[in-house]
Amino acid sequence: MTPSPGHLQHPEHQIVESLAAGRMTVELDGQCLADSRGDVIRLTEDSQPAHFYFSRDDVQMQFLKPSTKTTSCPFKGIATYFSIRTKDAKVEDAVWSYEDPYPEHAGLRGRLAFDVAASAALVIRSLP
Repeated sequence: MTPSPGHLQHPEHQIVESLAAGRMTVELDGQCLADSRGDVIRLTEDSQPAHFYFSRDDVQMQFLKPSTKTTSCPFKGIATYFSIRTKDAKVEDAVWSYEDPYPEHAGLRGRLAFDVAASAALVIRSLP
């Protein structure tokens, strides 16, 4: 397996994927967007805050609308974005996914991460 361009240029860069323990939820203004019981990948990248990648099976996809935004990560690949639309709230480009990540991050394929910085009302919770 050939490493991603980012890992080739910066082999010291640390990205760690692990299974998050327990149940995790995502809510926007009290509306549940995701609810998972043990199928969330916790990703830590150097000194950045952790991100949590949810299986689409655990996400209320009817609240997500595809966006035209994309970004490129030299370590993980091309991210595509979704905006959140609920009855009471709209948040642009608050969710991303790596549809075809580099091989060392294949476990992220198709999973959804929520950007809590996009809205103060967007909350990820870890529950017992």
